[in-house]
Amino acid sequence: MIVCTEKYNDDELRAILRKKLDPSRYEHSLGVAYTACSLFLAHGHGSTEELSRAYTAGLLHDCAKCLDEEKSEKYIKKYNVELSEMEKAHPFLIHAKLGAVLAKEKYGITDEEIISSIRWHTTGCSDMSFTEAVIFSADFIEPNRRQLPCYEEIRPLIYRDLDKAVYLILKHTIEHLKSKGQPIEEHTLQAFEYYKSR
Repeated sequence: MIVCTEKYNDDELRAILRKKLDPSRYEHSLGVAYTACSLFLAHGHGSTEELSRAYTAGLLHDCAKCLDEEKSEKYIKKYNVELSEMEKAHPFLIHAKLGAVLAKEKYGITDEEIISSIRWHTTGCSDMSFTEAVIFSADFIEPNRRQLPCYEEIRPLIYRDLDKAVYLILKHTIEHLKSKGQPIEEHTLQAFEYYKSR
């Protein structure tokens, strides 16, 4: 597969990620990359450029996920990453924003669709681009994920109606967070209202 970076080829990029991510996270990233490609094809986006975008975004979406606290803080300071109060209170959210920065600064990604897809893959946002919606969805449904009952409805649907599938993913996510008594990030709520009205 051709990746959308002039800095590394596919083998090099995968070798770097294999070292930086724990084994299950690496397998998950491969799963997201291939699921994203399958969604691009299913929705009529099959050019080499489009598939390269899907694959690269999938591979790199969690590139900041396995950083320890010290390394994460180092990059946040180095690249002047502004964190919301929600992100400060819930550090697991930081990897998406930081990952978007690292994709550009460390992995040589210049494609803004890839960068923004990494940025929004965890929370979603209103009116996502096709690539953003695909990476957000592929992250949720890829085959290595722990199986959830909602997959029986979402997985077949996502290949026919991406917007409706995004809505159901957001709905499930919000219900899950509420059941755990956890706060819901504002962009997730905005995305839910947006896709609810689609």
